[in-house]
Amino acid sequence: MSDRNLFQPIRAFLFDVDGVFTDGSLLALESGEQARVFNIKDGLAVVKALQAGYHIGVISGGTHEGVRRRLSGLGIQHIYLKVDDKLAVFHELVRQLGLGPQEVVYMGDDLPDYPVMSRDDVVAACPADAVEEIRQISQYVASRPGGHGAVREVIERVMKTQQTWTVP
Repeated sequence: MSDRNLFQPIRAFLFDVDGVFTDGSLLALESGEQARVFNIKDGLAVVKALQAGYHIGVISGGTHEGVRRRLSGLGIQHIYLKVDDKLAVFHELVRQLGLGPQEVVYMGDDLPDYPVMSRDDVVAACPADAVEEIRQISQYVASRPGGHGAVREVIERVMKTQQTWTVP
């Protein structure tokens, strides 16, 4: 399927965090905190998408408040952390937004994302370094790995397809 056919209906982006917004690495500090590194270019794409009227949400099994602060600082309002059943949260969020699943890109990288991404009516996307099972079910595999521009790549691709990506 062409990018145009795949991405034309998209009105929302939903993302996992670890392995998508980050490269999946954790820095274990002596204080007990676990630090993650986010890509600033992914953040710019999120801001541009929100300004253009797209919905953006995060569904993650992770629990760290630093992640919530980073994502809410970008303007993301739909942040679900410590999620065991991503499919249930996906259904609820899509309902809240008044969208059909076919209007959503979900980007994940590992087996906890499989129940959402294996649906026939959602556009499944993944970073280049996603696990094999996720790459096999994804309609779009980014050329960039998680934490290194995969989020920006899928947002930019959708927005360019819809002619909503602007350059100052």
